[in-house]
Amino acid sequence: MIRIENLNKSYGDLHVLRDINLSINKAEVVSVVGASGAGKTTLLQILGTLDRPDSGHIFYDKEDVTTLDEKALARFRNRNIGFVFQFHNLLPEFTALENVCLPALIAGRSMEEAVAEAMPLLKFLNVEARAHHKPSQISGGEQQRFAVARALINHPAVVLADEPSGNLDTHHAEELHDLFFQLRDQYQQTFVIVTHNTALAQKSDRQILMKDGMIEQ
Repeated sequence: MIRIENLNKSYGDLHVLRDINLSINKAEVVSVVGASGAGKTTLLQILGTLDRPDSGHIFYDKEDVTTLDEKALARFRNRNIGFVFQFHNLLPEFTALENVCLPALIAGRSMEEAVAEAMPLLKFLNVEARAHHKPSQISGGEQQRFAVARALINHPAVVLADEPSGNLDTHHAEELHDLFFQLRDQYQQTFVIVTHNTALAQKSDRQILMKDGMIEQ
């Protein structure tokens, strides 16, 4: 599904990623763990095509995304990768439903089509009753579920999550962790999750430990 070959990234004199080689299978839930500064988020950003490596290659199936220009990269990202972040990043001026629909609209679908796609997701995530509320009117746990729906609306092959439960209490964090595995089973998507949450890491199909910009296991 995903293959990373000899990936390197530096910022000035700081060598953040060092010769990363990694394969991730379809429908696998992988946790990336390690101390702060180990390079986890940088790896996730490059894997998500939000940043480019200095050298190396990233293959999604057989497509080397490191060779794509910015326009093609944006199109690939919109169609194939979903993102879930720690702080939801829902736009406050839109309803929760409108936030979920945004990636579908960017992909060229009509609002009617986007809503038709979004509502079954919101029902699956048990937040459809809150669809027309603004983000400020719903709980943190509900906001994160809408963020997950936004990540899923274009049926991406891969969902990348950066500390997705870091801003949630224990109960909502456990709910979110269980949800990832339900989604994997339901939609056969691949999840790559950067986390400091030991419980989530231990639930994953595989843990990848990073230290000093390298993969230890």
